[in-house]
Amino acid sequence: MRWIVMVLAMWALSGPLQARQRYWDADYDSLARTLPRQTADSARLRTIVHLLDLRPTNAEARPLLGQLLVLNQRLQTLDDAPYRRLRAGLLLWDRSSPAALDTMKAAINEFDRVGRPIPWLLINLVSLYNQQNDMAARKKYYEEKLTYYRLHNATENITACYISQGAYYRRMGDYNRAINSTLRAADTALLFSNKLHINEIIVTGGLYADWGNNAKAVQYLSQAQAMPEFRRVQGTNRVFTFLALSKLFGQQKRYPAALRSADSALAAHVSDPSEQQVDRACALVQKAAVLLQMRAIDQAAPLLQRAQQLDDSLDLPMSSGPGEFEIDATLAQYYVAKGDYQRAEKHWLLAYRKATAARLDRLRPKYLQQLAAFYDARGQMVEAQRYSRAYIALADTFRTAQAAFNVAQYEGERIEQAQNSQINNLRQAQAVQAVRLRLGNRLLLGALLAVLLVSGLGVFIYRQLRVNRRNLAQLRQTQSQLVQAEKMAFLGELTAGIAHELQNPLNFMKNFAEVSSDLVEGMHGEGAARSADLEQEILSGLKQNLQQISQHGQRASSIIKGMLEHSRSGTGRREPSDLNALAEESLTLAYQGLRVDDKSFEATLDKEFDPRIGAVAVVTQDIGRVLLNLCTNALHAVRQRQHEARSGAAYVPTVLVSTRRPAGRTVEIRVKDNGTGMSAAVQAKIFEPFFTTKPAGQGTGLGLSLSYDIVTKGHGGTLTVESREGEGTEFLIVLPA
Repeated sequence: MRWIVMVLAMWALSGPLQARQRYWDADYDSLARTLPRQTADSARLRTIVHLLDLRPTNAEARPLLGQLLVLNQRLQTLDDAPYRRLRAGLLLWDRSSPAALDTMKAAINEFDRVGRPIPWLLINLVSLYNQQNDMAARKKYYEEKLTYYRLHNATENITACYISQGAYYRRMGDYNRAINSTLRAADTALLFSNKLHINEIIVTGGLYADWGNNAKAVQYLSQAQAMPEFRRVQGTNRVFTFLALSKLFGQQKRYPAALRSADSALAAHVSDPSEQQVDRACALVQKAAVLLQMRAIDQAAPLLQRAQQLDDSLDLPMSSGPGEFEIDATLAQYYVAKGDYQRAEKHWLLAYRKATAARLDRLRPKYLQQLAAFYDARGQMVEAQRYSRAYIALADTFRTAQAAFNVAQYEGERIEQAQNSQINNLRQAQAVQAVRLRLGNRLLLGALLAVLLVSGLGVFIYRQLRVNRRNLAQLRQTQSQLVQAEKMAFLGELTAGIAHELQNPLNFMKNFAEVSSDLVEGMHGEGAARSADLEQEILSGLKQNLQQISQHGQRASSIIKGMLEHSRSGTGRREPSDLNALAEESLTLAYQGLRVDDKSFEATLDKEFDPRIGAVAVVTQDIGRVLLNLCTNALHAVRQRQHEARSGAAYVPTVLVSTRRPAGRTVEIRVKDNGTGMSAAVQAKIFEPFFTTKPAGQGTGLGLSLSYDIVTKGHGGTLTVESREGEGTEFLIVLPA
């Protein structure tokens, strides 16, 4: 009976959902063909409203709005104030009036007032913001509208806001948040439009391709193509799919596949005439770019010529159509291949200026890099260095601003939400089982009182209890597996942190290596005519770059070494060890190591060792690593305070290492210094991985984290710290004896 009720409930819920999807996935052209055949005014009005919901701003919207207002004047079945405001906004839009944006926003407010979903109107409003080049106002508007629609549970409009936000973050070059927004749009679109859902899956694949994560790009684009609904995707979205695949195949040097995808984009059906011209221009440029990669220069020329003609007649902005219209960058590559460097320079500079004016931050680093390479190849070293520095600064700014990895954060959130849902279901199932167990116990008590009369019932209840206990055990086992999955998720976060820490030094090494390569090529560009001063300047720049590469390489090596030590900690065999000798040796080694780098440094080393401590079973290598790390940190702290002390100040750097065996089965090791000390905020984070107070490039932040794991996890002890700023620090190790 329970299953019958559940099936009926699912059937009742699926009906409205399917009707909702049929409404928003309806074919516009088929719907438009049915309009002239309808004779009843009410049916005509419903069809016109449906057409305007699907395409509220295209060329056919103006006459449809006129028919709607005339029909509604007779029928009086809907509040037509939003449609009147929409018609006024479209008229201003046609005249390119600055007031069009405010009027269209007022129309959206009117639709919100009557509770009418208008996802496509919200999406198309982006064009007006782009025309005014007011990105800050655009971002603020869609954030406010998203908050409003969340409060009112307006699913269609929430999806539209996520789509608009994704396009904004892509334009700004913030791929992490762009993908987060498009995935959220894809998830919410499932509730009302399969077509829009697959569109956002396609966009996610394109974003990952632009971000450089080709594996994820292939995953999402292949997922979209495998969906049955993909054959229904037409227009700009279909063109976007094939252009994204063409760019991806071009990056992988799979040129035949890249050409086929570009041809598919050119052959895609686009019903809207204005969109058709824009999409065709973008497809022509992409196919020409693939041909230039293949060195087929003469075949690329007519394609670029047709694209330029479309641009001249339509005055296409860079951000129009299925992606960016990169006609100038492609023409620059063409003229470089032809050896016409004057025209190539003109188009490279024009491409960079257009990207800057349109605030397309994702294209600016690419164009700066291309300009630096272009001037370097021409031997114009001053210009090459200027654009190289601008590229490095801009790239570092973007990486710092995003502070993310090449897998969007929302994908992790999706997995976490699924796991939380499973855990909640298990908890509910456990509660049901607990109730059933209590009920079974009561029934068993009643059966014992009347065992002769209800013996059969008692046997049934006993068997049911066994089944319930077995189910409860299975639920507990599943819960343990989920806890283990959460631990693995934490391991994934830690691995992502390592990747993030390694990314910065590797990027610096790559950038300095590229600049050095450019400088070396520049040394041989002018032959004997080069002055000795310029060569000396180039050699000096090479030396500085090599020093930077070495420093960042050492930092990457120290990060890897620290994590390997993390993975090996606690894996050795415990043996009886003399902790007094081990502590003295560690202090001496740390002092000698610091004196190698700074021969002027001197400190007082105090030792207070308890002879009663005896031999303690520890992993000697691991405890030695902990003591060496603590002694090194203490010496660094007293040296730093000595440098900060004013001239003539009576300060004696002192480090004390002591051991003690108090009453009970424990031993204590203390490392105390009179150095700079730490604030309470620093003490709270001191044992976290990758946390360090040392200057950038001088510490990995793994030493104390590793020491903490060795003492607590590897030996079952404790590692604590007490410190006061300006007075000193004391670390206390307590180990079981």
